[in-house]
Amino acid sequence: MYFTINSSIMATTKVLLLGGHGKVALHLTPLLLSKSWNVTSVVRNPDHESEILKLGEDKPGKVNVLVESLDDVDSVDRANSVLDKVSPDIVVFSAGAGGKGGPARTKAIDEVAAKHYISASLARPEVKKFLMVSYIASRHGRPPWWNDDDQEAANHVNTKILPAYFAAKVEADEHFAAAAKKRNNRDATFQAINLRPGTLKDDPSDGKVALGKTGARGDVSRESVARVAAALLERDDTRGWYDLLNGDEPIDQAVARLAKEGWDGIQGEDLERIYARST
Repeated sequence: MYFTINSSIMATTKVLLLGGHGKVALHLTPLLLSKSWNVTSVVRNPDHESEILKLGEDKPGKVNVLVESLDDVDSVDRANSVLDKVSPDIVVFSAGAGGKGGPARTKAIDEVAAKHYISASLARPEVKKFLMVSYIASRHGRPPWWNDDDQEAANHVNTKILPAYFAAKVEADEHFAAAAKKRNNRDATFQAINLRPGTLKDDPSDGKVALGKTGARGDVSRESVARVAAALLERDDTRGWYDLLNGDEPIDQAVARLAKEGWDGIQGEDLERIYARST
């Protein structure tokens, strides 16, 4: 089956979804399948396979399950072994230790595995898009639209509540930004998308969000995160950091507006330092 989804990816699109049994990924999978994209969902527990396969019922795309542990991805070669099995056009990293297993496991998944998948994926010309699900306070700098209360709230989360998670995620995010810069220097069409939600909630999505220039405090539905991710991936003009909270703007309208603006929420970061990183 052949069709056009945008100007950069032709034929049936293949998505590698890492962290496939996470709550955001479970919302995202049927959205991608509804686009006639094929999804390979990577999970650690084989008991989750049947639940994920059910997400493909009555969908035009095909879903597969690959049982692999992100805990074991300690090299680019290990990441490449999974990429070789799938040959994806798009990679989505929606995995996370979520505090389970302590700081060591958080570092292993949210930093080490993430960085190896970023490096392996961006080295492959066939991978046209990589979407990372991060969080809104994962930054060393202060964006110009934050006020003092936003900065204080972010500092509190990063130093008092989730210090190990912050250290892992900000390291992966900066690695991603540097690797994306180098990839775009030789391939301007590549899309590096960093989606950065606020506090995740299980409430149903009302289809409206605050996307882009937001504060550092607030909630967002996991379903809305998935819907925004799908909307960002569907386009060929979305790149950069996107902060996300519940809000009042319809999702498709918000994504289209920011794409037209050429939005990138990495503003406020030390780009010279980040882009000088070895990837």
